[in-house]
Amino acid sequence: MARILINFAHPMKSRSTINRALLSVIQDLDQVTVNDLYDHYPDFMIDVEREQRLCEEHDVIIFQHPFYWYSTPSIVKEWLDLVLQHGWAYGSTGDALSGKLFLQAMSAGGDASTYTKDGYNGFTFAELTSPMRATANLCKMTWLPPFVVAGVHRGLPKEQVQAHANDYHRVVTALRDDRLDLEHVLRSETLNSDLNQAIKGQ
Repeated sequence: MARILINFAHPMKSRSTINRALLSVIQDLDQVTVNDLYDHYPDFMIDVEREQRLCEEHDVIIFQHPFYWYSTPSIVKEWLDLVLQHGWAYGSTGDALSGKLFLQAMSAGGDASTYTKDGYNGFTFAELTSPMRATANLCKMTWLPPFVVAGVHRGLPKEQVQAHANDYHRVVTALRDDRLDLEHVLRSETLNSDLNQAIKGQ
């Protein structure tokens, strides 16, 4: 089974129904480590050696976070700036992350329809997450389209929250058990757009 590291980053997680629901269904899974960045580093003093060791010990790295200002919460940028060192993550001798899978699990305020060329935001999720894709490519990782829960600002009914949590559980366990059809997934804008086709043996 693959080992999965979830770098969770939400500065106000007590207010986020969806992110707490997503975490609740995966945090006790075998082979899954939840690394709450704001809990570990309230002063943003990131322990680079600890974070690099966690990355080295896992096969899949997931950043779970709200989609703040078309990007990530600030601690994720700090993590990227400090942890992904030349000679370790990239460069001629930097291959510590080579071959690992990279995924963002994001909650977005606007509906999915607003993240289109003609929508309110004017850009797609694929376009807006391209810096993270470029980062994964530089580090020789396999980038996966993001797992996206959209429309959270209007409030999601309990049954939708649970459905998204169930889908997240399916994705994480499929990654752990090597049941994700990467060829199919890489043709999709979001990983969770069609899980029945994306997960083998469904």
